[in-house]
Amino acid sequence: MPDLHALYRDLHEHPELSLQEFRTAGVLAEALRPLGYDVTTEVGGTGVVGVLRNGDGPLVMLRADIDALPVQETTGFPYASTVRATSSDGEDVPVAHACGHDMHATCLIGAAERLSQTRQEWSGTLLVVFQPAEELGRGARNMVEDGLFDRFGKPEVVLAQHVSPLPAGMIAYGSGPLMAASDSVRVTLFGRGGHGSAPETAIDPVLMAAHTVVRLQGIVAREVAPSERAVVTVGRLQAGTKENVIPETAEIGVNIRTFNEHVRGIVRAAVERIARAEAAASGAPREPEFDWYDGTPVLVSDPDATTRTMAAFAEHFGKSNLIPGAVVNASEDVGVFGTAAGVPTVFWFLGGTDFSTREPGRPVAMNHSPEYAPDVEPTLTTGVDALVVAARTWLG
Repeated sequence: MPDLHALYRDLHEHPELSLQEFRTAGVLAEALRPLGYDVTTEVGGTGVVGVLRNGDGPLVMLRADIDALPVQETTGFPYASTVRATSSDGEDVPVAHACGHDMHATCLIGAAERLSQTRQEWSGTLLVVFQPAEELGRGARNMVEDGLFDRFGKPEVVLAQHVSPLPAGMIAYGSGPLMAASDSVRVTLFGRGGHGSAPETAIDPVLMAAHTVVRLQGIVAREVAPSERAVVTVGRLQAGTKENVIPETAEIGVNIRTFNEHVRGIVRAAVERIARAEAAASGAPREPEFDWYDGTPVLVSDPDATTRTMAAFAEHFGKSNLIPGAVVNASEDVGVFGTAAGVPTVFWFLGGTDFSTREPGRPVAMNHSPEYAPDVEPTLTTGVDALVVAARTWLG
């Protein structure tokens, strides 16, 4: 698979941030065209869609995400990213494929090639989708709103995978709710500025924010039933410009993860209630402002469709290479496609770490870590096989 190895290294070395995947989209479109697909670019912004019609039969959708993260790569690989780019906030940031989307895209090109070469063995239509902006939770929605299914047809099933730090060659899967809903909120707390030497003349939003951060940690412990899953993370607290100046405002960035709408509502309401209460307790001149964004629904891997697909995986890979019962608190927006089309989604995790070659005692890097990058093989071969087997399970 030398061509695929070269493609993977190229994508890894040239990552692009969400909604900026122009080069990536061009490379993938050029890789897809010689395989016989009708290729359309700029779907939902920087999305790429390939359609391969091969007689009567179902339309099956295979999806890969293509965006990278504002992370400084430290893998030390010869093809490691040294790219920098301007973020949507106007900041100069490092960029790396620290989540494995370059592997997803390469696997999908490999599967598209193999399925094209074996057209005599199946019938139907392949809808191959390279989706931008997964990290923002909006790429799938953008493509749907740009008429994805009206323009290219509604699939019978949506199939997708995600590389993870599991043993390479293994596949983990779940049935039903598989990945959490994600919601982010920017909370702005308002105070009254003043001199650090005279705090009695000011209302300190930094102290207000500090109390809010601490109190938010009690939501899951005291407001969510122990039988449910939820996570509340404060990933950002920004305030002030100088140590002896009490600022006018403080800003908190909060992310929550939940697995059903009831708990989602409880946690969202608690975040706002606590911030308002701490502001009132501090004598704030006005209530906090809440800017909710990047909402991603729960990803549900349809039970019946998952059973059918995993039976094919068991036959191809062997039952010993399948890990059932996977549920993770991370989020994915691929479920937007299946929901919009009214069809089942099947999602699985692809092992990406060759433990036989790792130094003893060396920690395994997780997705989004500066040190994360899957081992190219056997990850790539397994990922291509998985997409091909899954597609052939649903095609005529």
